[in-house]
Amino acid sequence: MNVEEEVGKLKEEIQRLGQKQPDGSYKVTFGVIFNDDRCANIFEALVGTLRAAKKRKIVTYDGELLLQGVHDNVEITLLPPPAVTAA
Repeated sequence: MNVEEEVGKLKEEIQRLGQKQPDGSYKVTFGVIFNDDRCANIFEALVGTLRAAKKRKIVTYDGELLLQGVHDNVEITLLPPPAVTAA
């Protein structure tokens, strides 16, 4: 799987595990994603996929590197897709 595919899968998993917010974003904690069996089978390097998604401004979270246990309560937000404006 390439990075774009992994980021796409990450978006699907955050939508599956997270709570939808009024603005269209989804929120989930790192611990929920990290400890999910399905995510464990999909992502070889979850932290790397999260960093790639953050760099592409698809997700946001505090800090640079998330570690199991220490950062289980860090909230990850899947940003809503940009609104399409009619020209």
